[in-house]
Amino acid sequence: MGFVSEFKEFISKGNVLDLAVGVIIGGAFGKIVTSLTDDILMPVLSILTGGMDFKDWFLALDGTTYKTLEDAKKAGAATINYGLFLNAVITFLLMAFAIFWIVKLANRFKKPQEVIVAEPGPTKDQALLMEIRDALRTRS
Repeated sequence: MGFVSEFKEFISKGNVLDLAVGVIIGGAFGKIVTSLTDDILMPVLSILTGGMDFKDWFLALDGTTYKTLEDAKKAGAATINYGLFLNAVITFLLMAFAIFWIVKLANRFKKPQEVIVAEPGPTKDQALLMEIRDALRTRS
């Protein structure tokens, strides 16, 4: 099989196309969730915390005290930026919360799938007993 035909077969598989569509929609969905987090949820959280911003919570490893993280970076000091980490964790939790509610809402509009329950076949023991029964019938 040539390279081109092998690639054509690979790309035409349903899984690859589904993945491509998922990535594209995921990118667009990410913008919606980012906007929801940044433009709606974060301002509310800012009001609840009194406008507290964690970005200037850091520890300068050179022992000097700096007013802002930017000042420490300008001075070339190595810093542990735990405030930025807290911001990232809070943003993640807000995004996860927003996605949870969006998926929950979307699931309400989904059609329920019909579940077809097939009758279970005989167990191994039952099949063996049926074979014995049939063998005994043919003997008589």
